Amino acid sequence: MFQASEVIEATQIIYEDNHLIIINKKASEIVQGDKTGDMPLSEKVKNFIKQRDNKPGNVFCGVCHRLDRPVSGIVIFAKTSKALSRMNELFRDKTIQKTYWAVVKNKPPHITQRLTHYLIKNEKTNTSKAFVTERPGALKAELSYTLIASISNYHLLEINLYTGRHHQIRAQLSAIGCPIKGDLKYGFDRSNQTPFIHLHSYKTEFIHPIKQEPISVTCKPRTDDTVWNELTKLV
Repeated sequence: MFQASEVIEATQIIYEDNHLIIINKKASEIVQGDKTGDMPLSEKVKNFIKQRDNKPGNVFCGVCHRLDRPVSGIVIFAKTSKALSRMNELFRDKTIQKTYWAVVKNKPPHITQRLTHYLIKNEKTNTSKAFVTERPGALKAELSYTLIASISNYHLLEINLYTGRHHQIRAQLSAIGCPIKGDLKYGFDRSNQTPFIHLHSYKTEFIHPIKQEPISVTCKPRTDDTVWNELTKLV
């Protein structure tokens, strides 16, 4: 029997079939193992399936993509090697549509806008710097945002990604003077009380790699955070 901290909660599952399992990741969880040695979400999913289905052998759980540790929301895992290979193709071909929610304190300059920047990653600080003009070694980053809700001090943006760059949303919003709440790395003035930032992977759409059917999943943040809850009630 696994400890509670070693398995996902059943309520985190937002979609599952024989090929895929899609999880609403908590902001504190890591998707894959890293130098911290903390148990990754991929292992928690394996343990959950093994325990729930009473599987005697190893459980396959392929990581299709990742979210930064302080970010919450949709993460897709493959339950078979065939599904993993085909999901990797979808991500490589950029045929998966991803929508994020972000909370910012400063109201953006427009209700809706498409942003284009050129990002340079700093390996030492694990950050990306956004420039408005091309630079040697920089990667083009594109997204669009729409202001969808506001309360007295904060604003909720819905973001569609057109490229998948390192810390893209965090860097690009910071570049227009709208750092994400709690994101000290990208210019917010203070951290949140718990180690997360107000960035959430809200919606993902793609064609199922085996069934060839359209899949669309959404999930709101799983949190007791007042700002998240007040803003998402308005959507």
